[in-house]
Amino acid sequence: MPFDEYTWMAKSEVLSFAEIERIARVFAGLGVTQLRLTGGEPLVRRELHRLVGSLSAIPGISDLSLTTNGALLVEQAQGLYDAGLHRINVSIDTLKPDRFREITQRGDLDTVLKGLFAAQRVGMKPIKINAVVIRGFNDDELVDLVAFAKTNGFEMRFIEYMDVGNANGWTLDKTFTKREMLETIHARFPVRETGRAGGSAPAVDYEFLDGSGRVGIIGSVTEPFCSTCTRIRLTADGTLVTCLFAETGFDVKSLLRGGASDAALTDAIGAVWAGRADRFSDVRWEHLQSGTPYRPESHKKIEMITLGG
Repeated sequence: MPFDEYTWMAKSEVLSFAEIERIARVFAGLGVTQLRLTGGEPLVRRELHRLVGSLSAIPGISDLSLTTNGALLVEQAQGLYDAGLHRINVSIDTLKPDRFREITQRGDLDTVLKGLFAAQRVGMKPIKINAVVIRGFNDDELVDLVAFAKTNGFEMRFIEYMDVGNANGWTLDKTFTKREMLETIHARFPVRETGRAGGSAPAVDYEFLDGSGRVGIIGSVTEPFCSTCTRIRLTADGTLVTCLFAETGFDVKSLLRGGASDAALTDAIGAVWAGRADRFSDVRWEHLQSGTPYRPESHKKIEMITLGG
């Protein structure tokens, strides 16, 4: 959460679990097979296990996952697992407590690590650790993070630092590139590329040659994947967003609460997807490669705390 003050939305503006489930069922009817709960921070939503139970029971949904900061995992891991959540991603950018507090502004690394192991104990697998790599901040920890994951049975996911939202002060010189990450990892833990899961996943996966697991790298800046992106986001207040870097979205809540039939919702969502022309990361990279000016502040994106990862 990048700001000191927020304009909080009224509780009545937030979708109910029943509304989220209904939209998810419409998406399943359109061929969607994978759902991810993200944030903000999804574990602050009361009784989230109830939503997990509803979503995991939708015919056609074969994969349900969750991305979390891990702060509330100790208390909730068992209930979420019992409700049908069997795999998660936990955001841990550093293994150094002082750095962790600096980058999260309020987080406690020990609490998050306890949550990570609590999730493992209840049977969640795979558990992936997400780390955004920032040059000059935590790029010296790649090998340590990989070693931690390998030793404890987790999978690392490294992500290039990118200009999500409007408040993270992104500049290209802070981006530790996918190529640099791979070279650093391979020098200590030799790997071979296995590609993108399903052909369209954001991460390129690599297997350790010793057979001890995998690591993934998301080159969102230097290797954009707009052309193969198959993701659409539903915000907590009922907006459909077709790109992580979008300025606006489509208000599906008004249809939902205005009495629209499932057929009408299906048509509306299908039209939104068919009409998408998102190429933000492609265009960013074209600018950066050509040397033409690229000013992130000129593109007022929806904040990351609203969209999730």
